[in-house]
Amino acid sequence: MQTDFLVIGSGIAGLTYALKTAKEFPDKKITVITKTQADETNTKYAQGGIAGVWDEEKDSYNKHIDDTLIAGDGLCNEQIVEIVVKEGPERIKEIIAYGAEFDKEETGEYSLGKEGGHSENRILHHKDVTGKEMERALLDELGSTKNIELINHCFVVDIITQHHFGYLVTKSTLDITCYGVYVLNLHSNQIEKILAKITLLATGGCGQAYRTTTNPRIATGDGIAMVYRAKGKIENMEFIQFHPTALYEPGVSPSFLVTEAVRGDGGILRNKSSEAFMERYDARRDLAPRDIVARAIDNEMKRTGTEHVYLDCRHMDKEKFIHHFPNIYQKCLSIGIDVMQHMIPVAPAAHYSCGGIKTDEWGRTSVKNLYACGECASTGLHGANRLASNSLLEAMVFGHRCFLDSKEQVDKISFGEKIPDWKATGTTEPREMILITQSQKELQQIMTDYVGIVRTDIRLERAMKRLDLLFAETEALYRSTKVSPQLCELRNLITVGYLIVKGAEFRKESRGLHFNTDHLQKSELLQNIIL
Repeated sequence: MQTDFLVIGSGIAGLTYALKTAKEFPDKKITVITKTQADETNTKYAQGGIAGVWDEEKDSYNKHIDDTLIAGDGLCNEQIVEIVVKEGPERIKEIIAYGAEFDKEETGEYSLGKEGGHSENRILHHKDVTGKEMERALLDELGSTKNIELINHCFVVDIITQHHFGYLVTKSTLDITCYGVYVLNLHSNQIEKILAKITLLATGGCGQAYRTTTNPRIATGDGIAMVYRAKGKIENMEFIQFHPTALYEPGVSPSFLVTEAVRGDGGILRNKSSEAFMERYDARRDLAPRDIVARAIDNEMKRTGTEHVYLDCRHMDKEKFIHHFPNIYQKCLSIGIDVMQHMIPVAPAAHYSCGGIKTDEWGRTSVKNLYACGECASTGLHGANRLASNSLLEAMVFGHRCFLDSKEQVDKISFGEKIPDWKATGTTEPREMILITQSQKELQQIMTDYVGIVRTDIRLERAMKRLDLLFAETEALYRSTKVSPQLCELRNLITVGYLIVKGAEFRKESRGLHFNTDHLQKSELLQNIIL
């Protein structure tokens, strides 16, 4: 199969790119592939909203830029922050034109929320399902675009580079080139080739590396792992953001997210003694940046010997709460919690990868003809900690910028010739799935216990030793059995776990989301960890 533009992932980043490309080139073929259904993405689970300077009388670009830089703790690329903040409002207007609806006040003006780390009200939202509404609008628009082919249930195994022709490819190879991908067709159970002039990775995050995460089950770091195997550059993987307030339900995965907007509207964090504890940790209290709030909750849980804290909404207006957070209200009711009478048990959960595939200001990776945007990419926007509701904004801005750059390149690129078929000789069907499922549980336990919100040198050392063993076992299984989505996801998660640990070992300081009690001071030498 050949396609001019290949988009891997159907979240807001991938769909933004696909739609713009299809409208620009009505005679070219655009293919979007996803490993499950088109709407099963991290975008769908984004509750809070999208940040953008909307009310210029009260807000300004400089304020949004400053808030982003402060949250990023010195590691943001200031040029990228300025690009995203200043181009963001135009991208929001575009998705509104596609039909996305954001909540409005009775006056007809957009209702702007406020979340941790923001100095002004600038969050546009659709109740507490903003991502789902934006995904709906994009998919509706995609359905009326004739030159986009959407392929569901298609699992990408690897990106095709010179490595697959038998050439030696290393980190120092200057002309690593992407020719397309090998995919496992889940209907035929066969591995096929999709050749492309331009390939865009919009594969989302890697929350499933941890035992407790707000990410859907598909968030297994596939794009990041594939680029690393192709000897592309990966950056800042040690900065894994834990959302402070996931609903505490033992054994339930993924965890239900209780958006930061609840605290923006007045929700208060309390410990088991009903004490509002955030004032002891930061002057901004419950609206401090996420890294600070997550560490504060983690400390309170350890100090009091509990597995969660509480979010108190009992003092909030019931009608407004139900209007703004209908899904949170119903979810809590379904497990016997009336938020107007009972506090909500919450605990931190792995939520967002601030690092990923290193890109430039146009979304270009270190591999030729390969772009990346969305959570799988490290654009330089987030630095050491992402500011709340900047993720959807970044995805749209860089989906647009990838489009602007790749449209100038596509006619200069030819399809790869004599691409070898996938070799699966000498492999058999896996005899015991427990070899895969148990290894994934071990990985999640290792990452949660040793590479969580608070880290130490010895924890990281132990994590690496155990990951080495899991890697060796899984690679042996990969070489001897037929490829399956479960085995590929395990392999990708182990790679992502290794990258997180290795980045954390290199960073001999505590900065943003990386907090190591053996290195509490910040280094004056600011640097990104590139692997």
